Amino acid sequence: MTEHSTPPKPHPTRGLVPQRQVRGAGVEWWERVARRIRVPLGFATAGFYLVECARQAPHPTAIAWSLALVVSGLALRAAASGTVKKNRELTVTGPYAYTRNPLYVGSALIAAGFALALMSMLVALVVAVGFAAIYIPVIGSEERFLRAAFPGFDVYCRLVPRFIPRLTPAKLNNGKDIGAVSTHVTSDAPEGFSRMLYRKHREYNSALGAALLYLSLLFLHPLLELLWHGNR
Repeated sequence: MTEHSTPPKPHPTRGLVPQRQVRGAGVEWWERVARRIRVPLGFATAGFYLVECARQAPHPTAIAWSLALVVSGLALRAAASGTVKKNRELTVTGPYAYTRNPLYVGSALIAAGFALALMSMLVALVVAVGFAAIYIPVIGSEERFLRAAFPGFDVYCRLVPRFIPRLTPAKLNNGKDIGAVSTHVTSDAPEGFSRMLYRKHREYNSALGAALLYLSLLFLHPLLELLWHGNR
């Protein structure tokens, strides 16, 4: 991801920066911060989740229902990760024909699933606020980069929603697949889903992380209870 331009500096003869520029500078600053802290914040959120797992007894029924969201999120992230050619091509096929941000939609499904599994309003609130605070500015920053890098991006935006997926893949007005919008095809990766891209983006880490969290949901609290009673 490239760094986007900064707001213009105020004229030296003016005493105050216009309010519009102040807001722009603040938004830009938070976008930079959000990009840098989203991975550490993800680990911190996982740590908070483990603490809650230790505090609460598991809810088997809720855990079973959560699988529908988590597995769907993992599948969507896998499909997107095996399709996207980052910074090399405007990817508009596969899940990108339904939503412009399938990776983030997948992450939201996974997060919602784990909040459901724990039946915790506190976890749901922390996850929702953190997701909005980080990913809304990150998405805005990424879209500015894509708009500058790929001439077809504005057309793509008119056809494909930013987050909530379409029910059917988007089509151009002339009936051609939306892939025609992509004018910067420079990647050597094959069209469609590519296991090479999936491995390159290390998306398998999402599945491993989900498996570890489910193990924590099922066994962390009972294990701590057993250790506690065994030491009394």
